[in-house]
Amino acid sequence: MGHQQHLYSHAFYPLLAYVMAAVGSGLGLACAARFHARGLAKGWPWLAAGALTLGSGIWGMHFIAMLGFSVDRVQLRYDVPLTVLSLLVAVVIAGAGMLVAGLRRTWGGLLVGGVGAGIGVAAMHYLGMAALRFPGTFDYTTSLVVLSLVIAVVAATAALWFTLRVTGARATVGASLVMAIAISGMHYTGMSAVTVRSVSGLASEEGVTGLTLVAPLIIGLGIEVLLVLFAVLVNPVVVEGNGTAPREESTSLPYDNRPAREAAQHAAPTSYHVPAPASRFEAFGGDQADPYRDSREYRG
Repeated sequence: MGHQQHLYSHAFYPLLAYVMAAVGSGLGLACAARFHARGLAKGWPWLAAGALTLGSGIWGMHFIAMLGFSVDRVQLRYDVPLTVLSLLVAVVIAGAGMLVAGLRRTWGGLLVGGVGAGIGVAAMHYLGMAALRFPGTFDYTTSLVVLSLVIAVVAATAALWFTLRVTGARATVGASLVMAIAISGMHYTGMSAVTVRSVSGLASEEGVTGLTLVAPLIIGLGIEVLLVLFAVLVNPVVVEGNGTAPREESTSLPYDNRPAREAAQHAAPTSYHVPAPASRFEAFGGDQADPYRDSREYRG
């Protein structure tokens, strides 16, 4: 005979999951800054890296948090194909959202990308829940499920807005901490909607235990983080000596900023002013805002 109970969480896992979300968000923002600086033709590797780090950060937060949940007298197991599919969904929706918002650079593009990415994040979450195997079923509180979807859309829209605006190292760190809070909020709101209807005396033999997946999870995500972090550090954003215009070390200009800069250069009077000293480098982006940013952001 079945009985209802809620999932319980151990205190250590939420903190570890939050760190995972923050690291993935920070690296995703750093990659997004380089993608936007180069444009799609030259910057697509940064788009792919950003999608991988942000998507796996969201998924990793979900999976680590799920390791901390338990049900009395019930062992939770995982369906491996569905678990891997939920990871792929997270990566694809992160990349699609960054692409839509980055190419259009309008409020409409931001909202379309945010809504699509938010629905995708929610789909990843509930697909991950569907991957759980145990003797029983889940019941969901509809109002909390809807609330988790709303939080996912808001969090995804904010994340995409950050990818367009944030370039400085300190700003990137701050934005990643805020994004991690939003991602965690969506997850735990969704989990609060769950009630477990378990069947006493039965054990599920399907799937694998969470601890079985921990080793490949740590190795895979660890290698990914180190590789992307190395790529970010060896490809810094240059900040001009006059304190403006963060750009890639490459001499190419952002695809949608070239006309404004060329016009400004032609309009500038001849001057014998000695140029500012050498440029400085920021590993995660420039601290100063682009003076031409207002001419291209969120064109209605």
